[in-house]
Amino acid sequence: MATTSISNTKQLTIRIGNNTLSFTITDKANAEQPVQYEPYVVKSGISMAANLREAFKTFSREFDLPTARVMINTPVLMVPIEQFQEADAATLFLHSFPQSDKEVVKYNVLPSQNAVCIFCINKDLLTVLNDHFGDLQLMHVMMPVWNNLHQRSFTGHRSKIYGYFHDKQLDIFSFQQNRFKFCNSFETSRAYDSLYFLLYVWKQLNLKPEHDEIHILGDIPDQEWLLQETRKYVKKAYVIHHDGEMPFDLTTLLTKGR
Repeated sequence: MATTSISNTKQLTIRIGNNTLSFTITDKANAEQPVQYEPYVVKSGISMAANLREAFKTFSREFDLPTARVMINTPVLMVPIEQFQEADAATLFLHSFPQSDKEVVKYNVLPSQNAVCIFCINKDLLTVLNDHFGDLQLMHVMMPVWNNLHQRSFTGHRSKIYGYFHDKQLDIFSFQQNRFKFCNSFETSRAYDSLYFLLYVWKQLNLKPEHDEIHILGDIPDQEWLLQETRKYVKKAYVIHHDGEMPFDLTTLLTKGR
């Protein structure tokens, strides 16, 4: 009975990024420390699955829970919900992102945006997770970010694009009412390249430099320079500030839900 009671008050979230790994426990019964965040130093030269096994040994007592939410950062294929067929998900994804036979294709439904996010997870990594937990909830790291900023997109009458920096990449997306107008990811950790991608998407969407908006957030490279340079071309460019050591996607999941 005691184990059941404790597990019902605690929730474990594992975030698996590009060469990053963290564990977060939220505990409703712990008023002094309701959130426990533990980054794990990933060892180079071994797989993420092997790193996860080592991490479980390190954190065996704290994170010995029967269930877990797992956030993972992998390539995404976005499909309109009315065109999505579960049986075709793997075929569509592997055609768009040719992978080896070491990947398992998963998906998340975004009902508010009328879309389905198809992504993948490494088979060995999934095996380690399944061996450790009786119940898993898998989601892409962008899920809480898309949902949160989709709600923000309804404020005001201007069109907006968002640029979220994380895991040495830039995710750029925009909404039009209850649908994605644009959604793509670019590998970059440099401010100069990021400026190019943001302005390229701005031009592609035919937005108005005196009227519409760019919002950037996350682990922004050379933030002041990037904001200053962006404002040379787009008058209404802003930073969405985020405090704390956890990534914005994880904080948003913990505070606002999926």
